[in-house]
Amino acid sequence: MKLLLAEDEQDLARALAAVITLQGYDVTQVFDGEKATAELRAHAFDIAVLDIMMPKKDGLEVLRDMRKEGDNTPVLMLTAKAEVENRVEGLDAGANDYLTKPFAMKELLARLRVLTRNTEKSHEALTLGNVKLDIENQELSGTSSIRLASKEVELMSYFLRNAGKELATSLIYEHIWKDDPDVTEEVVWMYVSFLRKKLESVSADIEIAGEKNGTFTLLEKKK
Repeated sequence: MKLLLAEDEQDLARALAAVITLQGYDVTQVFDGEKATAELRAHAFDIAVLDIMMPKKDGLEVLRDMRKEGDNTPVLMLTAKAEVENRVEGLDAGANDYLTKPFAMKELLARLRVLTRNTEKSHEALTLGNVKLDIENQELSGTSSIRLASKEVELMSYFLRNAGKELATSLIYEHIWKDDPDVTEEVVWMYVSFLRKKLESVSADIEIAGEKNGTFTLLEKKK
């Protein structure tokens, strides 16, 4: 699980990163809102932890930009503000959860586990361009529809949640096939090939760009 930690109190950030890393997360640290936005635009994350009071760009601005750009990465907001209005503002901006400082590390880790479980169980439809992925029914639709295999759904979902971002073959492999030690990274290319053919079959106006052993990016086709 890749996690972005955006917290400007550097001593606290390092302590949080150390604890979260011990739980198996791959943590990227940034100390201001502009860097948080840059990381979120450039890389795929499974969870983002955003402090509200950050220099250059506060956490709410980062969150609003994420949602405006279609980034649905689960977000846990951190703040020293306990007022109800601040919590409501964060949730209305698209936060998935809210934690007020000071907090216990055990509570933070518990909330991260809940966000992870909720993301894995999510059955909402995902869209980009003229394409819609119905996760629950394993159906990919464009001008026509086609059924997908379970791993194809996982991979297509991962691409749609991270549209426009360069995804390394190794990252895709780790995210989709981490529990299957009997396959190699070559499986990524094979499934990308399957999805490309199925996108073509539904006359999709999006495509998976990239080459074998490199990176892949889901993009809308140039008109």
